[in-house]
Amino acid sequence: MQESQLLKIANEFGSPVYVYDGHKIENQYKRLTSAFKNVKKLKLNYAVKALSNISVLKLLHSLGSGIDTVSIQEVQLGLAAGFKPEQIIFTPNGVSLNEIEEAAKLGVKINIDNLSILEQFGAKHPNTPVCIRINPHVMAGGNANISVGHIDSKFGISIHQIPHILRIVENTKMNINGIHMHTGSDILDIEVFLYASEILFETAKQFDNLEFIDFGSGFKVPYKPGDIETNIEELGKKLSKRFNDFCKDYGKELTLAFEPGKFLVSESGYFLAQVNAVKQTTSTVFAQVDSGFNHLIRPMFYGSHHEISNISNLKGRERFYTVVGYICETDTFGNNRRINEINEGDILAFKNAGAYCFSMASNYNSRLRPAEVLWYNEKAHLIRKRETFDDILHNQIAVDFSEQKETVAAK
Repeated sequence: MQESQLLKIANEFGSPVYVYDGHKIENQYKRLTSAFKNVKKLKLNYAVKALSNISVLKLLHSLGSGIDTVSIQEVQLGLAAGFKPEQIIFTPNGVSLNEIEEAAKLGVKINIDNLSILEQFGAKHPNTPVCIRINPHVMAGGNANISVGHIDSKFGISIHQIPHILRIVENTKMNINGIHMHTGSDILDIEVFLYASEILFETAKQFDNLEFIDFGSGFKVPYKPGDIETNIEELGKKLSKRFNDFCKDYGKELTLAFEPGKFLVSESGYFLAQVNAVKQTTSTVFAQVDSGFNHLIRPMFYGSHHEISNISNLKGRERFYTVVGYICETDTFGNNRRINEINEGDILAFKNAGAYCFSMASNYNSRLRPAEVLWYNEKAHLIRKRETFDDILHNQIAVDFSEQKETVAAK
């Protein structure tokens, strides 16, 4: 998107505001499908947790995507967006058997990563096909909080527990239709991913009725100019050949599945915030914006980098600023950044704000959550209204303590 378009959106819809470029989402989807064009059966299941706005889901549905969900609410959201149950896979962690049964009743694909739950579900519902999430014990990902395939992870059933899985399957006569793994996010080295894939292929040989193998995702996108990203094209070439060879040996054409989230939507997103004040201290120049980690928590939570530009002053001379928010805690978006000269009232654009940004927003400090806008076919579509103070009070129940005191006094 052009800076002029972003500035126009900020002026029209106010700030702070999230903006998503629908065409970038389309291009990323097509890039991934193109990389794996040599696989006969490919299924991309968008990870809803990355960005769950129903209009974004509808856009991905129109491209042919399925969805990966981690809560019953995400399943329901997917159904509301028009996805058929068979286009939805439910991949929770640590949820109750009741929630998994609720999802199964809706007809979606089930993915289980716990031996106890697997046995309980298989005993009660042996005819319901189940995918099993394996922990390959491979450390991958750009941050400890998003590396989920290592030995100490809470996710997946250990590859060392395959005999336990086989015993449960034999005892319950349940149908295992898929094998799944997810090593982590921000994967740099495709060789690590391919190594984990070999573990998954070896595991898949243990099951006779598979329909698909799900390799998760975690592909890294660039966060700044010259940044490293996952080489999707090379991965597509190598993994496609290995997958096709496996299918020949297996004697059946399986579906190769991925569950990309960040890869599809991260670069499409811009977070626009207005500068409230420029504050000079003895050592730092702060640009204080009308937002905080209540709207964009990733820099404080993951140490993530978001490029920041002053779209109100594109030709101004560059100076160094530390960009911070208005939350009553440290909420630094970027430290000592080189940005075109900032004045109060300017609009700053934060890039890579499509994934895990609005979806992790909160009402901390009783602040309102911002609006969301989808840019598509040269038009800005409002896809979520900015919250109002009534939204803050909604579902709160005010107790009248004066009446209680009068009752106590009367006694």
